[in-house]
Amino acid sequence: MSVDRKKLILEAATKSFSLFGYKATTMDQVAKIANVGKGTIYTFYKNKEELFKEIVQRMIEEMKYEAEQALDEQLSFFENLHRAVFRILEFRQEHQLSLKLLQEEREIGTPAVQEMVNEMEEAVISYIKEKIKIAIDKGYIQPCDPEITAFLMLKMYLALIFDWERNHDPLGKEEIAELFKIYLFKGLSAP
Repeated sequence: MSVDRKKLILEAATKSFSLFGYKATTMDQVAKIANVGKGTIYTFYKNKEELFKEIVQRMIEEMKYEAEQALDEQLSFFENLHRAVFRILEFRQEHQLSLKLLQEEREIGTPAVQEMVNEMEEAVISYIKEKIKIAIDKGYIQPCDPEITAFLMLKMYLALIFDWERNHDPLGKEEIAELFKIYLFKGLSAP
């Protein structure tokens, strides 16, 4: 029975954080949405921060799972990396909690939210970095600093998907893949 309550609490908290943001969510709201006493929440979580952190960790795991599902062993390293990173960014755009956190970070700058947004970004960079290390080991790309390369790749995707659209027509998935081949992958390709 207690596992079910924990699940109810996680679902209720996710809903509350998604709708109201971190700052505006209270443990009373979570208890009300979950239909449990506030004390029940404290049997599982010390405080709102701990509850929030578990929810974000679960979202990061879900994001990694989505990236892995985008991979196709029939495709090249570059095509797969593009598919995985693009899927992660699509996930961020589709996931209501992710959108609310990014909005709250921009508009309010809540420290706990900034920390979790940074943790999400670090998880994405770490995921890309691991794929780059494998590609280096297999000779698909030249030796490089995997962390810097992963950071640059993520920032380039974010710039092409979000920043570009502010003053230009949005780029399609294939256009972005082609730009990556031109600007980044050809520069990394093994001779």
